[in-house]
Amino acid sequence: MTIVRTAVRSGAAQRLAALVEGALGGPLPVRLRTWDGSETGPADAPVVVVRSRRALRRLLWQPGELGLAQAYITGDLEVEGDLAEALRAMWAAVRERGLHAPRLSAADWTRAVAEAVRLGVVGPRPPAPASQARLRGGLHSKARDRAAISHHYDLSNDFYRLLLDETMAYSCGYWTGERPETSPAEAQRAKLELVCRKLGLVPGARLLDIGCGWGSLTLYAAERHTAQVTAVTLAREQAAYVREQVRLRGLEHRVEVVCQDYRDITGCAYDAVATIEMGEHVGDDEYPAFAASLHRLVRPQGRVLVQQMSRGTNAPGGGAFIEAYIAPDMHMRPMGETVGLLEAAGLEVRSVESLREHYVRTINAWHDTLEERWADFVRLVGKETARVWRLYLVGGALAFEQRRMGVDQFLAVRPGATGGSGLVGAEATGWYQHVEER
Repeated sequence: MTIVRTAVRSGAAQRLAALVEGALGGPLPVRLRTWDGSETGPADAPVVVVRSRRALRRLLWQPGELGLAQAYITGDLEVEGDLAEALRAMWAAVRERGLHAPRLSAADWTRAVAEAVRLGVVGPRPPAPASQARLRGGLHSKARDRAAISHHYDLSNDFYRLLLDETMAYSCGYWTGERPETSPAEAQRAKLELVCRKLGLVPGARLLDIGCGWGSLTLYAAERHTAQVTAVTLAREQAAYVREQVRLRGLEHRVEVVCQDYRDITGCAYDAVATIEMGEHVGDDEYPAFAASLHRLVRPQGRVLVQQMSRGTNAPGGGAFIEAYIAPDMHMRPMGETVGLLEAAGLEVRSVESLREHYVRTINAWHDTLEERWADFVRLVGKETARVWRLYLVGGALAFEQRRMGVDQFLAVRPGATGGSGLVGAEATGWYQHVEER
């Protein structure tokens, strides 16, 4: 890789690159341009533009991922060209060249501060961007969980209508591969059908949809499988949307929408329980009680389907940016740990299906929509929030692509008193048949 440096060897870009390379333990994998016009780094690499000294001030006060994210969100830091390629180059350098997160000694900090003074970036802490979550209260208290859900899901129904397809499914689709031109909406309907078949829904079956979102599964199960559905969400905007769809589709006799915490659900003996990408919001310490609730709410020999994001064994999952701007208090664990927690609650896990590659395609479809309708998104939520979502979608797709994150469907049953699963014979005509057909 050719390194091209400008004639102005004492420019801000060269000084900054020397600091960063010393902290990372290797050469920069991207090209760097700073506010004074100086550049350095590989000529054929993505260009990171530090547009103002305030970007560096953010990193002084908030080193690492969160400071970089704040600088990008506010526009103090820009990436020319493909943001995904820039992030991919950084991760490739970490993986292949052994670059590491900065580990600064006292001497390193002294040099960094001295260089910061020379660059003119020392100053008061910049305020956090307005789009950053500001939660109060005990971790995973009901009030804090409601605020965390509202921060993300109550952004506005108009925003999600613009981003998502007509199913309004905000979860991983199922790209069967039967047709290369499969649309995002078709992939979502394939996922909903897969879920309903795995749950063995029959006309009149009682389904509890925990964390129902904008009602994609609720409405599909009620319309296509004539199930009786109780839909639960903490987000008021979602509840209002689903109620309106229930009214418009004439499903009042089949669907009840409840805006409440899963811990307040009092019903029981449901034939099936589904929770689609809600378990990540429950919390690590609270997950055993959540799994126990799933066991309590379903009848003996009833089925439970959990679709949930996971993290790689040695990957953090989420991260500082995700927790600050997208999903506060989110917790992900390796897939096998979730199996153990569901089993410990008395459920019998019958299958696990990974949809990791499906999420790459799903998120890329959302990102394409964001870029194609960028001006509409900016008008609706502002440039800062639009940049939050660009960074979120690009980074999320890359995390699934590189197996730092995954998403899985767990099908479980609540065994009867003598251990019966109710699945004898069902494998021949139920969801196993659907799997074979695809």
